Amino acid sequence: CEKCLAEEATKAAIDVGFRHIDCAYFYGNEADVGRAIKRKIEDGTVRREDLFYTGKLWNTFHTPELVQTALEESLKDLQLDYMDLFIIHMPIGLKPGENLIPMDENGQFLYHSVDLRETWEAMEKCKDLGLARSIGVSNFNRRQLELILNKPGLKYKPVCNQVECHLYLNQNKLLEFCKSRDIVLVGYGILGSSRDNKWIHQDLPVLLEDPVLNAVAMKHHKTPAQVALRYFLQSGVVALAKSSNSKRIKENFQVFDFNLPNEDMENLKSLNKNLRYMDARVWKEHPQFPFHDEY
Repeated sequence: CEKCLAEEATKAAIDVGFRHIDCAYFYGNEADVGRAIKRKIEDGTVRREDLFYTGKLWNTFHTPELVQTALEESLKDLQLDYMDLFIIHMPIGLKPGENLIPMDENGQFLYHSVDLRETWEAMEKCKDLGLARSIGVSNFNRRQLELILNKPGLKYKPVCNQVECHLYLNQNKLLEFCKSRDIVLVGYGILGSSRDNKWIHQDLPVLLEDPVLNAVAMKHHKTPAQVALRYFLQSGVVALAKSSNSKRIKENFQVFDFNLPNEDMENLKSLNKNLRYMDARVWKEHPQFPFHDEY
């Protein structure tokens, strides 16, 4: 089952050496991930302070008075006292309620207009209460980041922006902007995509089959996934690797024993196509739709 996979994959990742665990309320598996963390602490593999847990505020909880409640619900499921990082999952508010993807009778999303700056103030309060050590955002473009950064009375700026990022969408412009504001760019989808037909169009190219990437991998006696991860680590991106396969989990951690020379870095950089695997057009009617801008 998927929930069993989440628990077992988390335990396997911790055993291999991973210490950053990225999850979200929307994924529906925080209780399973929490059990894995608890067991790895109890068996002495890690201490709580060794782990860095990232959680996310879902779109139906953007109303300021719901933010802390949502975080506390996640913490209860996780059996944790605090998150190391709590981020706004998307810059898009949906109608509050039990349905995480609320729709009307015509199948249209039921949006909820909330000023992101007010949501951010509620995030700041969570940090002040010690429920989250750090706060950040996800799927924000430059314009939305500036909305927060330029907010009067800003107490804490976002420490990170987590976005889709891979060799076909290297986010170079957004990365440079984030670096200029001392914001860490965190990349998800680094290895391309899971090919899940619920989310991914099956006609899109498979990143890990790219001939340039494979040629570089052969040269360094590494897997294409290891080279893709290494490229972004050297570029200053926090690279998230998702897998439920114990062999690949182990391989994805073996990226610290080699370096890519400038020639390889440039060849890999040239693969950028501004191609998104995650089709965000479903949100296009929302006034805060995140992909109007190039970055």
